[in-house]
Amino acid sequence: MAQAIQMHLNQALMRIPRRAESADRSTLAATYVAAGSFSAMINSADHQILFGRRGTGKTHALLHLQDLAEGTGDIPVYLDLRTIGSTGGLYASTALSPTQRGTQLLVDTLEAVHDRLFAFAVDGDFPDALLRGLDALVSAATEVEVIGEIEQEQTFGDAVERECSAELSMTSQGGVRASARRKTSATASDRRKRTGVEQHRVLFGPLSRAVQAIADAVRPARLWLLLDEWSSVPLDLQPFLADLLRRSVLPARGVTVKIAAIEHRARFFVPLEDDYLGIEVGSDAASAVSLDDALVFDQSPAAAQAFFRALFASHVRPVLTAMLPAAVPGDFVDAAFHGGAFPELVRAAEGVPRDAINIAALAAQQAHDRRITLAHVRRAARDWYLRDKQSVISRDADADRVLGLLVDEVVGRRRCRTFLLPARDRPPTIDTLCDARLLHILRRGVVDPRRPGRLYDGYAIDYGCYVTLLGDTAAKHLPADVFTFDKAVVDLGRLDENS
Repeated sequence: MAQAIQMHLNQALMRIPRRAESADRSTLAATYVAAGSFSAMINSADHQILFGRRGTGKTHALLHLQDLAEGTGDIPVYLDLRTIGSTGGLYASTALSPTQRGTQLLVDTLEAVHDRLFAFAVDGDFPDALLRGLDALVSAATEVEVIGEIEQEQTFGDAVERECSAELSMTSQGGVRASARRKTSATASDRRKRTGVEQHRVLFGPLSRAVQAIADAVRPARLWLLLDEWSSVPLDLQPFLADLLRRSVLPARGVTVKIAAIEHRARFFVPLEDDYLGIEVGSDAASAVSLDDALVFDQSPAAAQAFFRALFASHVRPVLTAMLPAAVPGDFVDAAFHGGAFPELVRAAEGVPRDAINIAALAAQQAHDRRITLAHVRRAARDWYLRDKQSVISRDADADRVLGLLVDEVVGRRRCRTFLLPARDRPPTIDTLCDARLLHILRRGVVDPRRPGRLYDGYAIDYGCYVTLLGDTAAKHLPADVFTFDKAVVDLGRLDENS
């Protein structure tokens, strides 16, 4: 009986949805777990940019916010920017100028916003002013002009035909009859030919007034615009979309904008000669919130374990309720994990909930009908690294080379996995490795006591990579993730020269 229950617990771990968009709304609401005060921060009415690596829960947070807004009578408009237009076709085409592609992106985004709001207007009891505002939104977003040459041709002509004839004849009564005929005709023509290409243009003034009219029509409800997967938009087009928000949406009263993006794959601002294109973070958008920072638990292991305990308990509860006729165990983590296995899982997750769920599922598959042990977690972390992360980075030669240099120096020579890099002027490959979750920022703004003017960021090589390289025997006692300036600072330039 105990083995059967244990098998159900492990199966529940394997059935947790990996992505928030694949779960239904009720499950999302029941399984959301906030890290610290993060939920209170994003629930404010301020415009915010939500940063986080893949798998940290950005989509789940926005969908949870959508559920909260609907519960209070507000109107949330959630948009997955991966589904807007054709990012793999028109938006990525180099045959068109960035201005043309950016304008089409704006039109497609506004069309999606209109469709969501129109559905609210049809289903709800809103005044006619909302429909008039939506009509104005369409008019401002679908203006078309023809770019090209105009050819005008005018032709005037006249033709006068005179026909004069006189005819005299005698009548039978002895009189005289005379007749005359004259015919005149004239012609004229005017032709204008316009050749060129039709192009959309967005009128920001009328658009801003339309957005304000929509916000006024739904008062006292607030309009929430939730934009997910910002980094899926091509990098050169992101400032155009950001500028649309700055000029037409952010100034509107009663409207709140939340954007979820990957920090190193987002471009909100481009300086111009006398102005700028896009959003100035900290000025136009009130604040930027980082899930990466919220989920870094190197200084508080207890907070990390508490967060992931709540995470797993909330996710497996609906699955276990359907699987077990008896009562669900009170503390799922204690029932499913043995000894120090769960703290090791938290460490292996590196603050990424999606990685924690995947590693736990692989460990549960290995454990089958037994409690998950430390060995199960380490083998699962190694398998997840080999299956998901190494295969992805192997396609980027530069990033793969830099990772190899770091592994040789930090793991091979220093026998640890933490290191420090200067906070500024780091190569783009470091951002690539962080996006792939092969490097993890554990601490920002570390001060060198010997050089107070120089700041460093503290990184850790992925746990799965570390365990894979050291092997099962050497990984029995992994060192703590600490930073000491005597050993932690890495000079990538020197490593590259010596390679």
